[in-house]
Amino acid sequence: MTTQLLFVQALNGLQFGVLLFLVAAGLTLVFGVMDFINLAHGVQYMLGAYLGASLAAATGSFWLGLLLALPAALACGLALEFLVFRHLYDRDHLAQVLATFGVILFLNEAVKVIWGTAPLQMPTPDALQGGIALMPGLVYPVYRLAILVAGLAAALLLWLLVERTRAGALVRAGASNRPMLAAMGVDTGRLFMLVFGFGAMLAGFAGVMAAPILSVDPGMGDTVLILAFVVIVIGGIGSVRGAFIAALLVGLVETLGRSLLPDLMRLFLAPSPARQAGAAIGSMLVYIAMALILAVRPRGLFPARAG
Repeated sequence: MTTQLLFVQALNGLQFGVLLFLVAAGLTLVFGVMDFINLAHGVQYMLGAYLGASLAAATGSFWLGLLLALPAALACGLALEFLVFRHLYDRDHLAQVLATFGVILFLNEAVKVIWGTAPLQMPTPDALQGGIALMPGLVYPVYRLAILVAGLAAALLLWLLVERTRAGALVRAGASNRPMLAAMGVDTGRLFMLVFGFGAMLAGFAGVMAAPILSVDPGMGDTVLILAFVVIVIGGIGSVRGAFIAALLVGLVETLGRSLLPDLMRLFLAPSPARQAGAAIGSMLVYIAMALILAVRPRGLFPARAG
């Protein structure tokens, strides 16, 4: 593998990591504040991609599609919270898992009914087409760099919101001691609804940004959901900082592992077995890394502050 290709794969890993963070941030807030396991969070990523692609096609503009998809994703998240999820807050985790898995099945089928089973395509905006030369012999797509910048900006804004505002203080207090927060007169029901809606909008934003480079199809949120759970376990449940660092780590390990391991296996195996072994180990590498990290730090790299 050349230096240029290694650099490209590292950038791809960082770009994938920031998309994972946008999904995992809402998931870790919901789980950390509400102690609610939402398996349907990946569906909100899928809905964001479908809404963005449809609205961009209807308006003829990527930017209008993006701007309209965000409130639409927020509305979908709030509707799910009002119709389904708020009735599960006081139930045990098994009931939450079963109910939210049912939501996944329902929404995946609803997407097929509304948009069909054929993948949708969302065009890259004209201003972000083409590539930029990062080094001699290496041209990297402008849109992928834009995803990286947008994800980092969203991470910074989320950190400021959680760490520097009164709303963020309430969220952190809810994660630390929810009964005490309710005893102080805070409407925890409204707080939960806002946290859930905001998490759905972040996942929808990730879906819209990923739509021009990925196929928009039913079930596209399932793989992202699994990796998002890996991110919040590695980073520490309820920790936005942990989710950010873990998402970048998972993105790099996932991307570099799948691209490097087949070549490394050729040092020990014939080309065909090397490709098979490299692909198999590459798909497991993230989970191996998670097991190793949890063996050293069972609560994750940056567990949420308690007390």
